[in-house]
Amino acid sequence: MNVGPHAGYIFAAYAFTALVIGTLIARARRDHTAQKRALARFQDGSQGGSQDGVGVRP
Repeated sequence: MNVGPHAGYIFAAYAFTALVIGTLIARARRDHTAQKRALARFQDGSQGGSQDGVGVRP
């Protein structure tokens, strides 16, 4: 496999791209988990405050 004189740049670009995409996927998964957890707390009513919204923090 002959990739020419620019092999280092090409491999570095692919590696950087894979790192960025992997980071974005990891952050999206963490955010998804956090949102599911927050929604479950909200649906369970353990958010605190009353039903009419008085005392609930934004």
